Amino acid sequence: VNDLSGPVGVASTMAVTARVNIGRFLQLVAFISINLGVMNLLPLPALDAAACVPHHRGIRRKPVPPKYEGLVHAAGLMLLLMLMVYVTGHDILRLLTGRMMQ
Repeated sequence: VNDLSGPVGVASTMAVTARVNIGRFLQLVAFISINLGVMNLLPLPALDAAACVPHHRGIRRKPVPPKYEGLVHAAGLMLLLMLMVYVTGHDILRLLTGRMMQ
């Protein structure tokens, strides 16, 4: 949990990296872009590829009822939002206490 970093932590790390070495900064940008692309391909509710999952009917050979599909998407979105709030709050606390990368 202490190694997670949200937008505040990523921005801080990128600012430090850009000051130190532009080559490393470009590598970091590429790494983040690739990771974001992979995460968007995962079939997690509230992410991009989740819309593809109901089309793969799998074992049942019947579509998932819209009621249940909506519940799964809502639950996934709530979990994702809670994680985002926690990580961003943790980043802000580290920034205010001076424990963020300098």
